[in-house]
Amino acid sequence: MNEIRKYLENELKTFEVTFNQAVESSVPLLDRIMKYIVKTKGKQLRPMFVLLSAKMCGTLNEKSYRAAALIELLHTATLVHDDVVDDADTRRGFFSINALWKNKIAVLVGDYLLSKGLLLSLDNGDFRILQILASAVRDMSEGELLQAEKARKLDITEEIYFDIIRCKTASLIASACGAGAYSAAQNYEQTELMRQFGEKVGMAFQIRDDLFDYGKEDVGKPTGNDIKEKKMTLPLIYTLNHCDAATKRKIMRIFRHAEKNKNELNLILSAVESSGGIRYAEEVMQRYIQEAYEILKAFPDNEIKTQLVRLVQYTIERKK
Repeated sequence: MNEIRKYLENELKTFEVTFNQAVESSVPLLDRIMKYIVKTKGKQLRPMFVLLSAKMCGTLNEKSYRAAALIELLHTATLVHDDVVDDADTRRGFFSINALWKNKIAVLVGDYLLSKGLLLSLDNGDFRILQILASAVRDMSEGELLQAEKARKLDITEEIYFDIIRCKTASLIASACGAGAYSAAQNYEQTELMRQFGEKVGMAFQIRDDLFDYGKEDVGKPTGNDIKEKKMTLPLIYTLNHCDAATKRKIMRIFRHAEKNKNELNLILSAVESSGGIRYAEEVMQRYIQEAYEILKAFPDNEIKTQLVRLVQYTIERKK
């Protein structure tokens, strides 16, 4: 990640200026919260995908930086709203907005970020880029609602799981790459190729995130948290399809409980590992990455592609 940041050092500085200007507010409370958001924002993976995709297809310009700022505004808005929905007190090791300013303020802040993103594009005539990103927001909402519906019925198949993560996670990374490509070249073929590339990376990204639930490292969330929240992820889906009937009944009985003790969680985690669920999910993740690399073969080999590949590798090798 350090090498990528060094390569994009000047571009990231310009992006941060654009983003900081976009979130400015004359309302003292909002301005204070925006400064807190800027101070606590994450690794900026999605803006980096925008910038590298733009460089891959042409020359960075103001439209590219606005696209990167828009993706970060939309992503931040969804995180603020997610923390309200999940009643989360922390985000990236800092207090969440709802923990500091309560739910009502957090919802309004999320709405404000969304509106600032819309205006950033509309005021500058970036209509195609706005269309690309607005589609991602729609897909993310549909993905979350589909996951919530299936969590109640506990009838998620692999096909449905892939539909969910394609919408809730992959769509935003796909849109980041597509918007970046379009900002630099206005070439629809290249835009679609980069969008497909981003979707493959996004699928792998979410599978990696799901695998954290079965790991032993400190990843910023408790091990077994997805199980506690009744989220059916790929390792567990595979396990339920390949374990014996008695084990499946036991897992489903535990899974339906609102409260699960440590022994029950350990039973599920052990079953997933012994059934090959973790290995299978890792293989699927790697398959998506290889498909992403195949798409990149349509572009010339250069330093930009090297850095883009490094960013992809980081998404699946990261520890949290």
